[in-house]
Amino acid sequence: MKSILSTAVAWTLERIGSVFARSAARWSRLFVLGVVVGVAAGLAAFGLHWGLEHGSEVFIGRITHLGGAGVLKFHWGVLLLPALGGLLSGLAVRFLCPAAFGHGTDVLTRAFHRDLGEMRVKAPAVKGVAAIGVISCGGSAGPEGPIAALGAGLGSALGRVFGVTPRERRALLVAGCAAGVGAIFQCPLGGALFAAGVLYRDPEYETDAIVPGVVASVIGYSTFMMFSSAESMEPLLPAASALTFTSPVELLPYALLGPLCGLTCILFSVCMRTVEMRLLPMSRLPRWFAPMVGGILTGGLACILPQVMDGRYVFIKRAMAGDFFAESPDWWRWAQLFAAIAIVKCVATALTVGSGASGGVLGPSVFIGGAVGAFLGAVCEALYPGTFPETLRQALIPVGMGGVLAAAMRTPLAAVVMVTEMTGSYGLIVPSMLVCAGSYVVGGRWGLNHEQVRTAADSPAHAADGIVHTLEAWRVRQFMDKEAATATPDEPLGSIVERIEPGTRPVFAVLENERLAGIICVPDIRRVMEEPVLANALIASDIMTQRPAILHPGDDLYQALNVFKRQNHDVLPVVSRDSRRHWLGMLHRRRVYEALRQQAAKMQESVLREHEGLSAIDQEGQLHQLFLAVSPTRTDRIQRLFVPLQAVGQSLRQADVRRRFQIQVIAIEQPDGSLQCPPDPDAPLRTDQRLLAIVWDKTDDTPQSSPPATGVRPGEQRP
Repeated sequence: MKSILSTAVAWTLERIGSVFARSAARWSRLFVLGVVVGVAAGLAAFGLHWGLEHGSEVFIGRITHLGGAGVLKFHWGVLLLPALGGLLSGLAVRFLCPAAFGHGTDVLTRAFHRDLGEMRVKAPAVKGVAAIGVISCGGSAGPEGPIAALGAGLGSALGRVFGVTPRERRALLVAGCAAGVGAIFQCPLGGALFAAGVLYRDPEYETDAIVPGVVASVIGYSTFMMFSSAESMEPLLPAASALTFTSPVELLPYALLGPLCGLTCILFSVCMRTVEMRLLPMSRLPRWFAPMVGGILTGGLACILPQVMDGRYVFIKRAMAGDFFAESPDWWRWAQLFAAIAIVKCVATALTVGSGASGGVLGPSVFIGGAVGAFLGAVCEALYPGTFPETLRQALIPVGMGGVLAAAMRTPLAAVVMVTEMTGSYGLIVPSMLVCAGSYVVGGRWGLNHEQVRTAADSPAHAADGIVHTLEAWRVRQFMDKEAATATPDEPLGSIVERIEPGTRPVFAVLENERLAGIICVPDIRRVMEEPVLANALIASDIMTQRPAILHPGDDLYQALNVFKRQNHDVLPVVSRDSRRHWLGMLHRRRVYEALRQQAAKMQESVLREHEGLSAIDQEGQLHQLFLAVSPTRTDRIQRLFVPLQAVGQSLRQADVRRRFQIQVIAIEQPDGSLQCPPDPDAPLRTDQRLLAIVWDKTDDTPQSSPPATGVRPGEQRP
């Protein structure tokens, strides 16, 4: 009894240990790679931030003040500088990465779904540097899209260096995006949620990438923080940290802000699509020249409203602080200004980014959302002076930022967290949830990322999820052959040959004191048997393959299939995980296939039982397979026919349908859709049946004793 108990305890501990060993091996690898990706993306984000900070001061900052409330200030520098930035961006992309296109998030989304997570670093690096020039020259774009793409490219590149699987490479792709966005937006949790959710139109997350994404985002943010100044690490809107949601009465303006942000996103999307899909193709401008034209048009708009050139949220910060409201108490004037800035910013961003200039749309989405919130606050103050507190007018600005971002990127939950971390407005989470949800419902269909798929079920990356999850749930111990053929190292070759049954191709496990010493395959034996002298002199240890690829009983079948593929074997030995390497059995690749086929049959049966309408599709599939089996080259000969009137009540044999009607019946379809194949030649035919038959034409070599009988009604063509 004591030995049985000790054996059971040892077996249980071994099972638990194998499970933890597998999980630890997988997650530790992704954890370490996530740290490396986070450091690389954090450094890239700091470089991009540093370039923007100094570039804006050197170029557009010397010409105009972007944080003021003034309008209609013409300046040649304001008009022409965005065109220069667009031209330099177009030339850089043309000569350094001519195949690059997209705003950033759409590029990584396409790489995730369509390209096995493969994404090169060169194109996003060039576009990131070019984005510094575009934004520093006053172009209406954001750096967040380029850094998201650059971080994703770094993650994919590290995956290639370390030879990870496509599944793991996709996780590192998402982790790089999370690190880049989390660092430059200063929102580590929001960056992780954004990267895992931006892949889909519906609120869904890439669960496999959440853990490495969180790790990379934390490391990326920490790296960025280590090199940044104290001023750079302040919240985007410092005053927002003191704001809170205090009364249910305040929900009314927030309830209006959600749909308003959604409508603004629709306008933004229409502007982007008009430029990208209509104006740009109609203009037939060279790809490198179009950003310059977009830049000069943006400069023209900036001569009317200089605020649209603001890429660092200076105007939004001043609107939040209320610095310039004391200049004029006319709230209708302020409402008109904020509305004009939001609308013109949509157009200017479409002209800049839509024309092909480097830059993203995340930053402009946040800016536009802040302007929409400020607009609604001004309207409320104009309609009901003194009714709502000033803190509510201020709170509408950060909440509006999240509203437009939620619809534009189709990431409502991530938008709540991102804006909360960016602005420090933790007391506004409740209204942010309401606004982001409302905005997503109204404008989510018009999101700006055209590469998103609806859900994971629509992604090619998840096409085999059902099979993969099933294989990961199965263990090698469940399917290994414990009675496989074995041999000892000193067993003569002739003795081994005598044990091979005709028609089989066994693999012999060569065991020494129950430990695996090697394996012998039938091809190895055949090569030796061609030399009779050697065949009589050799023993198992002379021809066995030493140190073969092995499996452990706790390995899942998905891992096992990868080993089968790498080693190009049909059978693999299974040994204990401890140092003794005791042989336990053999796993045949065909056994895995049979298990999958049986599982698929069970699933099909369950599906047809649950969904009756799909049974028609199943029947059509059976018919198609039958057609291919009977006539793989001339399926047009096979038709579904009514039973001829002359044959009703008679059997196929009695009616002599082959001779009289020149058809060969291969199956009879019953009223319930089931097939009788082969058909019963003696069963009476009924009018509610259909004949699946080969119909010969006049060019066939088959003798035709008589033309087709007129009693055959028009047949139904096969599907």
